[in-house]
Amino acid sequence: MGRVATVNQIIPFSCVDGPGSRLVIFLQGCNFNCKNCHNPYTIDMCDSCGDCVATCPASALSLTHNEQGKAKVVWDSELCTQCDICLSTCPRQSSPKTSQYSVPQMLERIRKQVHFINGITVSGGEATLQLPFIIELFKAIKSSADLAHLSCMIDSNGYTSESGWQQVMPYLDGAMIDLKSWQEHTHRYITGRDNHRVFGSLKLLAEQNKLYEIRLLYIPKISDIDTEVNAIAGYLTRLPASVRVKLNAFQHHGVTGEARQWETCSEEQMLELATRLTERGVANLVLPNVYL
Repeated sequence: MGRVATVNQIIPFSCVDGPGSRLVIFLQGCNFNCKNCHNPYTIDMCDSCGDCVATCPASALSLTHNEQGKAKVVWDSELCTQCDICLSTCPRQSSPKTSQYSVPQMLERIRKQVHFINGITVSGGEATLQLPFIIELFKAIKSSADLAHLSCMIDSNGYTSESGWQQVMPYLDGAMIDLKSWQEHTHRYITGRDNHRVFGSLKLLAEQNKLYEIRLLYIPKISDIDTEVNAIAGYLTRLPASVRVKLNAFQHHGVTGEARQWETCSEEQMLELATRLTERGVANLVLPNVYL
């Protein structure tokens, strides 16, 4: 048997997840627990407790048992109305609305869109938690005559190991990495993890000319993107000139818990930050198109 991935969602066409038009695969599961996560239901894997089954008004969820008696929640996408009551019911705030895809099944999905896209982006959750699947998928794409022209990219929090990146590197065209904050203690407060591995990933990808984009999240009074402008600008100007620097403005959409009380980032604040970075030599800046 080949590798199988737990997939939260597949978007057949996107123009904001890498260069050109792209099919985007969102994998379930994340090793960060960001307070500001806009998709918190992608963090945990469903443990099939069954609490959500009775609450589904469309009867799109059912609880089955295998021969060993192990329970599993099964989602019927045809019956589902996307009311998301199951998400609010789950004590883990996890989604039971996931699908299992083998590499051949995913290739079949890609081939349906191949004439309308320039590439594939695997995101999450955290994509690299299912890295063996990604490696097998990208390798299959690069070795298929009808798909080899597609670029293969990963959208990641940068926490995978150097050996993990080295395994996927031969089939990887580029990566987009989030840098949640500059200082380690701030990064740990926001995500539950330090940022040492993130900087290691950025360094390795930049050296291999595989770093397409670094993303900075501006959360006023919480993240330190604005208070550490000098240090951040010094770091960014040492990256290859081709690397895009994307500024993300924190908003409340999808956010739960204490982050709902955090101040959102306005366009004025973002433009001020962009000006300060530009004055310090940072080029190739990408700003948000909308502020919601």
